[in-house]
Amino acid sequence: MTRCVAMLMLAGTLAACGVDGEPVRPTVGASVAVGSGGVNSNVGVGLNQGPFSIFLGL
Repeated sequence: MTRCVAMLMLAGTLAACGVDGEPVRPTVGASVAVGSGGVNSNVGVGLNQGPFSIFLGL
């Protein structure tokens, strides 16, 4: 699992820096929700290039 995540991050980094062509701008999202179950937070980073999309959420 760790190896798979590392490979996805490497591919995303190479696409973002422009090694394979035009640089791709990453998208960042964050949210905080308060409910009866407590406080929940989500943070994520994504890359979109044509029909391909990668999103990593924590």
